[in-house]
Amino acid sequence: MAASSNGPEEPITEINLTPLVDVSLVLVIIFMAVAPFALQAGIKVLQSKASAAVGKVSLSESIQVRLDRAGNLTLNGSAVDRAAYQAAVAKALEKSEDKFVIVKADTDNRVGQVVALLDEAKQAGALKMALMKN
Repeated sequence: MAASSNGPEEPITEINLTPLVDVSLVLVIIFMAVAPFALQAGIKVLQSKASAAVGKVSLSESIQVRLDRAGNLTLNGSAVDRAAYQAAVAKALEKSEDKFVIVKADTDNRVGQVVALLDEAKQAGALKMALMKN
């Protein structure tokens, strides 16, 4: 006969911790695997807000680059050749105190074109950049 207690079978009242520990360890492993993907490098772009205009750089001190649908570039209102863009931005940044570049692009422009403009402005010496939609 099997070992039995003095009375009828009693219900199990102990908590089984094994499933709780298993699920917790699986969650820890998942978080450890996903955490490096949460920190990806990229280009920081200033997000415009309604109250951001107070105390910020005025438009006259910043460098404004405009890219239209046809791919034509203007720098502070004057037309610039695509090949001479980086040199023109570097020259304009020498006069700027805050080294702030604003890139305005139409919604029909390709992302690669806009990112290339931001990248070349950064290489020319821009410290702050913003992206605006026309």
